[in-house]
Amino acid sequence: MKIIILGAGRVGASVAENLIASEENDITVIDSSHEPLAALQDRLDLRVVAGNAIYPSVLKNAGAEDADLIIALTQSDQTNLVACKIAQSVFNIPTRVARLRANDFHNDQGLLARENFAVDFVICPEQTITEYIARLVEFPEALEVLDCAGGRVSLIGLYAQAGGALLAKPIREIRSHLPLDADARIVAIFRQGKPIIPDGDVHLQVGDEVFIVAAAEHIRLALREIRPYGNPIRRIMIAGGGNIGFRVAAALEGRYEIKIIEPDRNRANFIAEELKDSLVLFGSATDEDLLEQENVAEMDIFLALTNFDADNIVTTSLAKRMGCPRVVALIDRNAYADMAQSGLIDIGISPAHVSIGSLLARIRKGDVATVHSLMRGTAEVLEIVAHGDSGSSRVIGRKISEIEWPKGVAVAALVRDFHHVTPIEVRDDGSFEQRMGRVEIAHGDSVIQPNDHVILFCTQKKQVKEVEKLFQVGFHFF
Repeated sequence: MKIIILGAGRVGASVAENLIASEENDITVIDSSHEPLAALQDRLDLRVVAGNAIYPSVLKNAGAEDADLIIALTQSDQTNLVACKIAQSVFNIPTRVARLRANDFHNDQGLLARENFAVDFVICPEQTITEYIARLVEFPEALEVLDCAGGRVSLIGLYAQAGGALLAKPIREIRSHLPLDADARIVAIFRQGKPIIPDGDVHLQVGDEVFIVAAAEHIRLALREIRPYGNPIRRIMIAGGGNIGFRVAAALEGRYEIKIIEPDRNRANFIAEELKDSLVLFGSATDEDLLEQENVAEMDIFLALTNFDADNIVTTSLAKRMGCPRVVALIDRNAYADMAQSGLIDIGISPAHVSIGSLLARIRKGDVATVHSLMRGTAEVLEIVAHGDSGSSRVIGRKISEIEWPKGVAVAALVRDFHHVTPIEVRDDGSFEQRMGRVEIAHGDSVIQPNDHVILFCTQKKQVKEVEKLFQVGFHFF
């Protein structure tokens, strides 16, 4: 695809790098500042254009007349909106994506309609990262927590530890350990960083990085197979009260005891006024005396969410050394994330890899519903809708074991009747909880049916194109 990206800041640069590395797209980046453009061009094979992204002449110079997609990722909602409108009305660019922070635009879809700002799809990386961090807090034993099929399916990555029910046993035994109405599957195992095909005879070892999938209501039972339950999170300390730190605190307060450390006095005062149940501290999270005074060792988790990688690495390392059992750092640069997570830091979160999935789903071939980038960008979870029939599709009507999947690809789950609500009795008083679709954990004899949401784990991103080809429908079907 020919893609124009507006904004060469942290988000724009990360998106450009990911789309080039994994998708082989023709990318042009526009920014009003020459310095970030020069830095991008030194690292990546792309075009750059310096100028104001809302000027038609600048968009034309960037190739807007034959572009397939424009992604407006500047820090200004107004610029992103105007650029999308010009892209539609002047250049007729087919697909327009805008990064919007203000809730006003999210809450009024009419403003984004074709006759107004003409935005096809809205992304808010800060909100995506907030939701991701909230899930990590909910599952403190996890390294990565992914949701597919509207939350019906959970896929969690975690280290195997002594005490897990499956340790030193064949992984095929997992079904015999679970209740009759529950099922789960191990879809990937990484041992010392290298993938192992998870056939039924594989025995888990302590330290293996394991990815396990189950229906959302059964995932906690499944995790017990890999390691014992950890202590639940009650006390959280957050370093940094910027956009993400503030959003995380707002999302979690009321359920947890939260302390926020913010070095800007005005920002600290603002946060204190906005949040009801969180304690806001003015100071630096690199101040060892402050951390000791605020009992960092008694926190259950420490989240470093500032805008600076170095600060986040330093503060989490310090908190860990002072006795906090679990520390998480927001880290933009992949090299830093890999280095940090191999040391004192438990989890290094890459904002680009967390938030890129929604964009990838928009540019992939076929009916791709969800994309999750994981293993710091080397692997991917793909949710794709199966279309056609047994005559026009290479997957429909066939058992999973009969399909020639690329080596390293595992089918994790199928979600059937996704748009139908199924009442499931879950309460003692006879009341019902409604869930969308029916989850079937994939096994060799599972048969893919039309309109199934098929969730796959690809240990390498290069496998994605092969999977997309498998799901393509023959021309005669249409």
